[in-house]
Amino acid sequence: MDQSVAIQETLLDGATCRIAVQGAVAVGQSVESRLLGLVERGGRHAIYVYTHRRMAITAEDVWLEKVIPITEGFAVEEVIPDGDLHVIGSDVTVRIHSEGDGLTVQLPFGSHTRTFLQEVSKCSTEAVGSEGIKQNGKKLAVSPGWSQDSTDRSAPSSAFTSRQSKLKPEVTTEMVRSSNVMVSNVASILSEPKFGLRDTIVKSQLVQREDSYTYIQNFRFFVGTYNVNGQSPKESLQPWLRCDSAPPDIYCVGFQELDLSKEAFFFNDTPKEEEWFKAVTDSLHPDAKYAKVKLVRLVGIMLLLYVKADLALNISEVEIETVGTGIMGRMGNKGGVAIRFKFHNTSVCVVNSHLAAHMEEYERRNQDFKDICSRMQFCQSDPNLPPLTIGKHDVILWLGDLNYRLEELDVTKVKQLVDERAFPELCQYDQLKRQMNAKAVFEGFTEGEISFQPTYKYDAGCDEWDTSEKCRVPAWCDRILWKGQNIAQLSYRSHMALKISDHKPVSSVFDIGVKVVNEELYRKVFEEIVRSLDKVENANIPSVTLSQREFHFEDVKYMQLQVEKFTILNGQVPCQFEFISKPDEATYCKEWLIANPSKGFLLPGSEITIELELFVNKSTATRLNSGEEKLEDILVLHLDRGKDYFLSVTGNYLPSCFGSPIHTLCYMREPIQDMSAESIRNLTLMPLEMSDNATQAEKPLEIPKELWMMVDHLYRNASQQEDLFQQPGLRSEFEQIRDCLDKGMHDTLLGSNHSVAEALLLFLESLPEPVICYSFYSSCLECANNYVLSSQIISNLPECHKNVFEYLMAFLRELLKNSGKNNLDVNILASIFGGLLLRPPPGHPMPDITEKRKAQQFIHQFLLRENNLS
Repeated sequence: MDQSVAIQETLLDGATCRIAVQGAVAVGQSVESRLLGLVERGGRHAIYVYTHRRMAITAEDVWLEKVIPITEGFAVEEVIPDGDLHVIGSDVTVRIHSEGDGLTVQLPFGSHTRTFLQEVSKCSTEAVGSEGIKQNGKKLAVSPGWSQDSTDRSAPSSAFTSRQSKLKPEVTTEMVRSSNVMVSNVASILSEPKFGLRDTIVKSQLVQREDSYTYIQNFRFFVGTYNVNGQSPKESLQPWLRCDSAPPDIYCVGFQELDLSKEAFFFNDTPKEEEWFKAVTDSLHPDAKYAKVKLVRLVGIMLLLYVKADLALNISEVEIETVGTGIMGRMGNKGGVAIRFKFHNTSVCVVNSHLAAHMEEYERRNQDFKDICSRMQFCQSDPNLPPLTIGKHDVILWLGDLNYRLEELDVTKVKQLVDERAFPELCQYDQLKRQMNAKAVFEGFTEGEISFQPTYKYDAGCDEWDTSEKCRVPAWCDRILWKGQNIAQLSYRSHMALKISDHKPVSSVFDIGVKVVNEELYRKVFEEIVRSLDKVENANIPSVTLSQREFHFEDVKYMQLQVEKFTILNGQVPCQFEFISKPDEATYCKEWLIANPSKGFLLPGSEITIELELFVNKSTATRLNSGEEKLEDILVLHLDRGKDYFLSVTGNYLPSCFGSPIHTLCYMREPIQDMSAESIRNLTLMPLEMSDNATQAEKPLEIPKELWMMVDHLYRNASQQEDLFQQPGLRSEFEQIRDCLDKGMHDTLLGSNHSVAEALLLFLESLPEPVICYSFYSSCLECANNYVLSSQIISNLPECHKNVFEYLMAFLRELLKNSGKNNLDVNILASIFGGLLLRPPPGHPMPDITEKRKAQQFIHQFLLRENNLS
């Protein structure tokens, strides 16, 4: 994820964020993340320091904290932290200071950090100044010497107390090759991040001829996975991580359920990250020195990557990404995290995932896997190239609590077969094996033979099977799979010695053949390519042939992806292509459309398939429902040094209750798709303030019938449903529920309770005006602890909004009466519904944790008592 985009959106015209990097600073006794952007304006430079959300995507995700001008007194010094941090040397700690102001920050190991520091060192000696920044759309006055910085104390935390020193040889940033250098200090054309057409051609041809200058060398990888059930590391991890005599070259260590607290679930904040990081680092093999390459975490899913310190030079292009697949397709209690990197000349992607739970939910697990594969995308160092997906790597290592179970056997039979160590027979009933055989999931992946007993579920503290009331059937939930060439699995085992969790950790050791560059042969090939390029006439104009130029999407539905494909066939001249924006338009396409890839490079005679993906969500549905916007667009495909090609995209959208205002739906007694386009338009565009007036011929419904159908279904069928509103449903079932609501096809909704519950949340999220209107947002936060004032606010809502709020609160209180069965509590419901019913108005900064807590508290009040606001 290129987080410089978020910074760029905060800047005024003429200011440019050249590069951004995420780092860690000490604040009191805690460590917090900061985003550093190198900003240029009028030939002057400064480092802008931002606090930010977990992943900064837009300007609303970042808040300017300070500006450090690059003036005559500016300096960047590499330092070594005091004390034993249990980090064996790979992250880089630097002290940045200018004009008496400064910052000590720890930057992540990798080529991106090296590029950032190189760019800073090349900058001129004049600062940008504070006039080049906007804070959430407004100009912000920040003096270069602004001193309100909690990260730079006279007595900083011991974690980042620094002394100027030369870095140890094994931890210098020079160990990390620039992401665009094939071999260190070879080929000057590739030594700087220039991404012209010539460089792209050179790189592409080098990739094509890779076999002529590389050889295969084996390296040993340790891969481990452990669901720790929210526990802290009370026992040594050495029986798991030091189980072999020879130290591995690379460690890939994954955890699930690192923290089960509501704090971690809703705010992605946990102290256990540091606890388990320290426990792992302390337990690595003693016969080698390791450098931490990267740590990535999403709620309770964490992945750590270590490399032998003397091999760190060969690691480059390190990137991380996360994908949440929990409720509403985003919550991070389920999903995946990944680290991708280049080791010598082999690209590696390591994925740690926690898929949907429960015996019967294998289809949901399959869907989670596919979602992670489709949504996990890594930025490339060359901005002209599209993002990398998981499948675009030479080696893929996939680990985690995949949650597939043993089916068709009762608990007694499973335990009997385990006692007999009849694992091959037991594997015949394993859901993952069956789904892989059916090519429904993990297609092309391999799993080694399972010769250890199931890793789930045990009583904590011992090796006894689950003795709780549920008495879970044992299962191999924890798995390790791989995909790629030159991979040999040396071991695949569980580790019974660790007992703190209801799972047992699993490990696998691989010998992986990595492509290593022969520098002499590489130089030869490189020179040949450059010589051949010199013969190509610059006057040649690229041209391509498109297989199709007109596209029509038929019967587009809310949140249902449609894809059309076409191919670009290149002529005899290498070319770069990109979809470009039309005059007076900010992006190359409408918000509901995307071209994948949107840019790329083609060698002579080669072709590429482009997918046009059309997807209508909450941000576009309302205007499509009303007819204010049509599914019509013209795409401009531009060739560098060539001509433009125009593609026509059209479609027809089927109106939906999703994305329709509450008051509009209250006036719709028929299903929305049975109504005329004119009626839908008139009702959708009717101002909310008019909805309480008797201007319509018919009296409106008290609440939308679609909302009543979903809530009534859940009230009758799901009051005791375990993990309601916490476990996602199936996408196919959501589509059935949506169609039922929009067409009025059935008296009862189709699909599981979880799918109906998720549809309800998606419906509330899609409302263009939330249940508690935007205009009341600030007032609600101010009186979040005063029930009387809060009740007065609700009583002032438009009638239809007030009715919906009261109806939902009554329903949620009924659910809480069954909390012993459904595992719901008032905090869970207040957190989930607080963010949906009480949303900040457009243009408001993204809510911080304090605002989220106030929204939660506001709803919390109404869940604890009956209310009668009429």
